[in-house]
Amino acid sequence: MTSSLYAGASDDAGLGGNYARINVYIANRPNYQDLSLLNTMHSLNTGDIEAINRQCGNGWRKVFNVYAKLVFAWRSVDPALHACLPGAHSASWQAYRDTVLLQQDSQTALLFSPPSPQQDLPYNGNGWADGASTSKIHNAYHIIMGRTYAKSLVETTGLNLTWHGEEFAIDQSARTVVCPYFDYRQLSNIKIIRLVELLKLLNQ
Repeated sequence: MTSSLYAGASDDAGLGGNYARINVYIANRPNYQDLSLLNTMHSLNTGDIEAINRQCGNGWRKVFNVYAKLVFAWRSVDPALHACLPGAHSASWQAYRDTVLLQQDSQTALLFSPPSPQQDLPYNGNGWADGASTSKIHNAYHIIMGRTYAKSLVETTGLNLTWHGEEFAIDQSARTVVCPYFDYRQLSNIKIIRLVELLKLLNQ
């Protein structure tokens, strides 16, 4: 039985909720309100993504758009993920982005803090034995955005990455995939399909 290296701990900082099923790690933060000082998880509300986009520019618009496109494409070919992930009612990735992504109970997170090494907790078959707060993390997915950022994390996280070409890497035991930065050119639609294929390998 494999387990995640990451605790999904309460000291994580980012957008979305604690113990999300889909966790994306990014090296930078948007310059919006107090997000530069955020040291907890903060769930977004409808309209927040557009507000961040207006203030922070096209780069962050691309990050949110690619995140939504990834989830929308992934759930379309993964019935198990589709069944457990909120947002099945969304008719398009744009609708999913605007009404579900990074909101309370969306099971998605965008983390500004680096992944934290998982504490040595026994796995009891249903979840970590220390209680319900960590019972969800066994089935979590971890996506590190960018090769350079991922390489900087190897020492502190204990990742054992196997590279698939220059842009993608996987550590199956840590349920972690490294991919290009969320940008239309760096993570094009074709590369999103490749990323989904690697994420599905984590369940094998």
